[in-house]
Amino acid sequence: MNPSEVFEIIEKHTKMMDDSIPLIASENLTSLAVRRCYVSDFGHRYAEGRVGERFYEGCKYIDEIEELALDLTKRIFEAQHANVQPISGVIANIAAFFAITNVGDTIMSISVPCGGHISHDTVSAAGLRGLNVTHYPFDNEAVNIDVDETAKIAREVRPKLFVLGSSLILFRQPVKEIREIADEIGAYVMYDASHVLGLVAGKAFQNPLKEGADVMTGSTHKTFFGPQRAIIVSKEELAEKIDRAVFPGVVSNHHLNTLAGYVVAAMEIIEFGQDYAKQVVRNAKKLAEELYNLGYRVLGEEHGFTETHQVAVDVSDYGGGEKVAKKLEEVGIILNKNLLPWDPIDRSANPSGIRIGVQEITRLGMGEDEMGRLAELIDMTVRERKSFDAIRKEVKEFRRPFRRIKYSFDEREAYRFPELR
Repeated sequence: MNPSEVFEIIEKHTKMMDDSIPLIASENLTSLAVRRCYVSDFGHRYAEGRVGERFYEGCKYIDEIEELALDLTKRIFEAQHANVQPISGVIANIAAFFAITNVGDTIMSISVPCGGHISHDTVSAAGLRGLNVTHYPFDNEAVNIDVDETAKIAREVRPKLFVLGSSLILFRQPVKEIREIADEIGAYVMYDASHVLGLVAGKAFQNPLKEGADVMTGSTHKTFFGPQRAIIVSKEELAEKIDRAVFPGVVSNHHLNTLAGYVVAAMEIIEFGQDYAKQVVRNAKKLAEELYNLGYRVLGEEHGFTETHQVAVDVSDYGGGEKVAKKLEEVGIILNKNLLPWDPIDRSANPSGIRIGVQEITRLGMGEDEMGRLAELIDMTVRERKSFDAIRKEVKEFRRPFRRIKYSFDEREAYRFPELR
């Protein structure tokens, strides 16, 4: 056995991504400042419990970091309470479900084909909690929840919790309207903001808490360009339930090196987040328009295509999402196949659609001027207008100028890195 084998594989992966156009909607890049935290001594330590109430000694500086994380999170999202200990979005959702529901309760959530995350359904976190799941009625053309039909169903099934937020999310969701229905039947409202957290933070999208959600969860590595972990923010009256559900409920030690990285990312969001979030949405809209003009069926046409980082395209005429995603991967355009609202759940192996996210290429410095060329490269590949080898060369050339991470402290040299030991 030789560890050099591992580093060689990592190097190959890194080279592949450096020469590719990354369009996975659930990924992003962290700055060098954030990455430096990963390899600090924090990665070796434990800090079970809350700030000032740890079960281990040696945590006084860890407490300072977590206190910073809590303060920054409440400031960014204008929240009464925050918990920064969940180590993934699904863990955050499990904690929220355990905090505000009981086994056998009914919840309403968006189905997976309509964009809902698996953790909102019986196959994952909701099922683990023992919840009954009723899906929202969905308007396929608007790519959003049908509020009037939801009200009718809610009065019949009387859910304990309404879950909002999606994995495929193009538009603002009806938080205020769902809040009114919830008040009528005595239910909670939870918004999973994993995909749009950075857009919420950058004030380029709805703030679910301000529109009436009781709880907002979110992973911190999609549009929020931090390390892979999660947060929960909520109303103050749910603080104790949320905190107990997280620890000792579903988290023990909470990966302190990435917690420190989250603090740095939160500082970057405060400094650069508004400019970044606005550019992300502009880029997504422009790419959607360019693909539409090339003859593709882009979802949400009548509503401006998108208000987020995502673009969804029906590619069933070109062999389906699996075939198209594999073609694009072959030339270095990395995205994923995706179920669309009209797809049956058993079509997940080759759904109708592809999902495109522009958050990572935006952080690499791409703007609207690059979206037309990107659309051309996608079209050239899907319709096989050139050999894949030729397109691959064009993709590498297109990516070449975009190597440095923007919207970060890396460009300032206004801080110092400690020596590693």
